[in-house]
Amino acid sequence: MTMSPHEVQAYVLTYLEALDCQIMERSPAHVTVKLSPEADKALTNRPYYWGFVERTGAPAETMSFTFIFDPDSYQQAIEAAEAKVAQASPPVVPNPAGTNGVTNGNTQGEPPKETILGRYFGITPSLPQLGPGRILREEVVYGSRRLQQIFGAAREGGAFVNLFEQAAKRQLRAAAPAVYEPWLGVCFKVEFACDLKREELHFLGISLRSGEIIEKFGTKLNRRDLSPRLAENMHVQTAKVSLVDAGAALESHLTNRLLELDYSWAEKAQERLDLELDVLDTYYEAVLREDTPEVESTSNTASGMENVHSNRTPPAPLKKVLDITNAKPIGADAELAAEAVVPIDTETEAEEKAKQAVIDREAMKLQYETRRTEMIWQYEPKVKVTAISSGMFHLR
Repeated sequence: MTMSPHEVQAYVLTYLEALDCQIMERSPAHVTVKLSPEADKALTNRPYYWGFVERTGAPAETMSFTFIFDPDSYQQAIEAAEAKVAQASPPVVPNPAGTNGVTNGNTQGEPPKETILGRYFGITPSLPQLGPGRILREEVVYGSRRLQQIFGAAREGGAFVNLFEQAAKRQLRAAAPAVYEPWLGVCFKVEFACDLKREELHFLGISLRSGEIIEKFGTKLNRRDLSPRLAENMHVQTAKVSLVDAGAALESHLTNRLLELDYSWAEKAQERLDLELDVLDTYYEAVLREDTPEVESTSNTASGMENVHSNRTPPAPLKKVLDITNAKPIGADAELAAEAVVPIDTETEAEEKAKQAVIDREAMKLQYETRRTEMIWQYEPKVKVTAISSGMFHLR
């Protein structure tokens, strides 16, 4: 699922207009807006500033943003505007005074104004504008941090609403008050998920007077003028169905609708899951059943070396073998040298290798269980229903 720049812009503008933000400049690629206090609290993360304003009663100064929805088009528009201004501006005439027509922020012909920095450093460049009057620039595209923040603020602020249908002007002068009928509206998000995913929105409404359920409740609301303020000369009827019973009725109605759908996709997803699990089980079964040849070969080598030493007879003195008169008996030194050449693994080393083999086997078992759990989570078919927003709607 993704959103085009046009869809992102439409969503952001709807959110800003709903919070009474002041639109200062707008184009197909961007919008410059001065935030309302409510939007500033939700988007700028300035709790200390707003705490100071609320404690002292000082006038609040909200921040301004330029939200860019199509960076390429916006950059092209800026370059075209700069080129147009450069063509329309007159050429710079050299100044006989030697300043090349550049003054310290003044028009040509006027004496430059003396500043403290200019007195010591000459002509100073203009500094960036700071403070409440500056306009921050951000790219708001699908997946950006700012758009995710707007999604969260809209979800939190619009999770529950209480709206009244506005009456006609003639009703304000009528003798008898008009009667409102209370409705509970809930927007459900249904997710059909396996290794693929599909989502649906179901906006259901139920009358708290008669218990009537309307499936496309949003269509009924679109034709009406709704406001959070109760109009004059209007009367709200008492509900006969409690909110708990109304919510349970909507959930039961949605469950019955979902049971009527075709779930062949779930059977195919289960078949893919069984196939993947068979491959995974076959692989790890072979890995976990194989022996540890390193440990066995090492132990066999150690035992063989010990047998060689036990069966070997000590060498005869060199004097007797070669019959050299001046040779000295060095049989003990030769035996020590031969023992040093032949490597022998001790029992401690064999035990450590056996323990390491057990640890490796346990790690392999844990890896197998983790892979199996992840595969079941990915491929197992499931239907998830979530109530993303709800509200009380008083309609005539």
